[in-house]
Amino acid sequence: MTELVKIYHNPACGTSRNTLALIRHAGIEPIVIEYLQTPPSKDELIQLIKDSNLTVREAIRKNVDPYKDLEIEQDHWTDE
Repeated sequence: MTELVKIYHNPACGTSRNTLALIRHAGIEPIVIEYLQTPPSKDELIQLIKDSNLTVREAIRKNVDPYKDLEIEQDHWTDE
């Protein structure tokens, strides 16, 4: 049985392009979702994070301005 692979992709991002190329090089044609054009819903994000066994904080990119501007690293923020 073939495993379903889905990638939330940003074609302007080098890391995303490299990851997509690695998947395809492995002989897998993934479902590609360009998340800037088709953003996931809140429920989809919750499920993706749950399926990844990460906390919300672990799933968030920390090297971007919104993370710093919103001071998300502070303990008063919850996963809700």
